[in-house]
Amino acid sequence: MSAIRIVRDYPQPPRKVWRAVTDPELIPLWTATGAGARPEGFAAVPGTTFKFVAKPKPGWSGVVVCEVLEVREPLLLRYSWQDEGGGEVTEVTYSLAPHGGGTRFIYDHTGFTGVGGLFMAKILGTVRTKMLTKGLPAVLNDLDDQGALRQDSPLRPKPL
Repeated sequence: MSAIRIVRDYPQPPRKVWRAVTDPELIPLWTATGAGARPEGFAAVPGTTFKFVAKPKPGWSGVVVCEVLEVREPLLLRYSWQDEGGGEVTEVTYSLAPHGGGTRFIYDHTGFTGVGGLFMAKILGTVRTKMLTKGLPAVLNDLDDQGALRQDSPLRPKPL
């Protein structure tokens, strides 16, 4: 079985990191460094079913269906992950812990099987590493003390 594990330390407190990784308005800002998925119907409440919707690519609709399995705010979020077209169901876990005045964030994506799973874990691992190394720190740096995106943030969508 293949898995992805990414460990990152951020200088912000766990509540601020939690907000960035669970607020449906903020999630697309840090996932933009990857496939740019936006959550539809997401709430950090066990039993909630939702979708991540990204730009389709050849051989992929761009949609992943998920269900929130476990929540311990602000320390743990666990949800299922399955391509809209079917295939194996895998699990994603975000674990947060106070660490050195900030937060240690652990991203685990488990349940990949076979050669296809190994390939998928490799691709997704590269994308997730970029999101958690570039995308999430940029969002965290642009949040105010209440966890809202600063008015002058370059990440804020521009009015048309």
